[in-house]
Amino acid sequence: MKPAWWDEAKTQLAKRDKVLRKLVKQYPDASLRTRGDAFQTLARSIVGQQISVRAAQAVWDRFEAHVGRVHPARVVIHDDEALKSVGLSRMKVAYIKDLASRFHAGSIKPRRWTRMDDEAVIADLVQVKGIGRWSVEMFLIFHLMRPDVLPVGDLGLQRAMEKLYNGGEALTRDEMREIGAPWRPYASAATWYLWRSLDPIPVEY
Repeated sequence: MKPAWWDEAKTQLAKRDKVLRKLVKQYPDASLRTRGDAFQTLARSIVGQQISVRAAQAVWDRFEAHVGRVHPARVVIHDDEALKSVGLSRMKVAYIKDLASRFHAGSIKPRRWTRMDDEAVIADLVQVKGIGRWSVEMFLIFHLMRPDVLPVGDLGLQRAMEKLYNGGEALTRDEMREIGAPWRPYASAATWYLWRSLDPIPVEY
C-alpha cells in the first residue's frame, strides 16, 4: 500500500516545484511502496551501499536464490564464502550476518521504532555494524514510510539534483538542503520522484 500522506505530498510538491510537477505528471499512478519486512529492508540497504540500483537488485536476486526466503534464521547458518559467491563483498557479508544474528537473538526490537522520531531511529540503528546514516534513511523511507527524509548523502539524489537544479554542476549538501527546503514536510516523496528521473525502475528496499 502507498503511504497515507502520498496524495497530499504529490499535490503540494507539484504546486511548489516545477521540476517535481513534471515528474508527478510523468508518473501519475506510481508511489512509494514498502516490502513490509524490517530485516529485509535493512539487509537490502547494506547490499545497495555504493552500487547502482540495478547492480544491487542483481546481487539481491542471487542472494535470495541461494538462501531461500531472506530471513535472519536462514542467513546466520550460511557459510561466509557461499554468501560471497553471490556477489557480496567480504565486508557486506559480515554486516548482513551481524544484522541477522542481532535480529535472530532479539537484541534488535523493530516495534519500538514506530514510536521514535527519525533522528532517534538513526541513532539507534547506526550502532549496528555496517549500518550508517544513509542505510537508516533508506529504512525510514521504505519501511517506516516517514514523509520527510532528505538523504543528502545519496549519490542518486545528488546526481538528480545537480542535473535538474544546477545545470549538472556539483552541489554541496547544504546547497541540496536549501533546494529541498520547500519540499518539507514531504522530502521523502520529492526524493523518490528525483530517483525516478534517473531510472524508470522504482527504487525499492
